[in-house]
Amino acid sequence: VQLQASGGGLVQVGGSLRLSCTVSGRTISMLHVGWFRQAPGKEREFVTAITRSYHTYYADFVKGRFTISRDNAKNTVYLQMNSLKPEDTAVYYCATSAQLITSSLGNKDMYHYWGQGTQVTVSS
Repeated sequence: VQLQASGGGLVQVGGSLRLSCTVSGRTISMLHVGWFRQAPGKEREFVTAITRSYHTYYADFVKGRFTISRDNAKNTVYLQMNSLKPEDTAVYYCATSAQLITSSLGNKDMYHYWGQGTQVTVSS
């Protein structure tokens, strides 16, 4: 399974970006997929996840601003990020695993396959 994250960039405070995570090697219709982020000097942290049945989970710090969605026909998961803040600056990673269960979606150690990451920079 390979994941390709894209869509990052430089945006001003309050702006928006949409990240994409395209999966190859396995159909995503059977997978839960998550997004994590890692800022310099910080641990990688959970942002959001979407299950194969379209249930979504969000970290408190992105609720109401970020939206995760999936397009199984394109084997792609999206992360729409609105009202961006400087503290959202990080490398964003998508990840998945064939053995994920919903109670483990927030645990980065349970994800076996990771994309290469895409940089998001929010300038003030």
